[in-house]
Amino acid sequence: MRDIAIIVPYFNHQHAIGETVAALSTQGLRCWIVNDGSDAEASAAVTQLAQRECQWLTLVSHADNRGKGAAVLTACRAAYAAGATHALQIDADGQHDFHDIAKLVQLSRVNPDAVVLGVPVFDSSVPASRRIGRKLTNFWVSVNTLSRDIQDAMCGFRIYPLQPILQLASHRAIAQRMAFDPEVLVRAVWQGMRVVSCPTRVRYPADGVSHFKMLRDNVQISWMHTRLFFGMLLRLPVLLTRNRQR
Repeated sequence: MRDIAIIVPYFNHQHAIGETVAALSTQGLRCWIVNDGSDAEASAAVTQLAQRECQWLTLVSHADNRGKGAAVLTACRAAYAAGATHALQIDADGQHDFHDIAKLVQLSRVNPDAVVLGVPVFDSSVPASRRIGRKLTNFWVSVNTLSRDIQDAMCGFRIYPLQPILQLASHRAIAQRMAFDPEVLVRAVWQGMRVVSCPTRVRYPADGVSHFKMLRDNVQISWMHTRLFFGMLLRLPVLLTRNRQR
């Protein structure tokens, strides 16, 4: 029986983490939260929760903020070392629909070698700038994979098969901040991994806290797309051959 763990990157989301942990506690899955260098108040909040829920929840901490991607990989390594074969990544801020966890888990059990990717169905709360940014990233991801297998590269609600993802991360330098989510998917597709999509509702809470830094993260994402484009050109014969064989 495969073991799916929940992994949660956490950075100064003390106002939402209680609700998130309460919802995750009903799933019957082990959970790893990585406190990615949060401030004292946020660190105290998540530490108290972890102590109270220690039977199923493990807290790992970074002394300094290293970025979402770094937190995800730390959680993946910890879960894998504890015997998990798959990791369900979900954000700490409550924007993802907890009711859809069961759908992603079922898809993963049917497709154990694939990445199961949440595809957002947004309500009116999504900022227009986020919609535009997602469309641009998804366009370049389709170019860099020569496919439309990845329907939404920015959604942080997904399940990874841990062994191939950690092997990929050990051989390639992957972006450690917001660019991690799209880059790891592109590189997974390059390695021949399948992506299975699952529609899921996503909301942006009115009092939510975003850690997306407009200038820094857009520059890093643009540089990521540039690197991946030239990587795609080097893999062009393989990708074209794979597409013809479908």
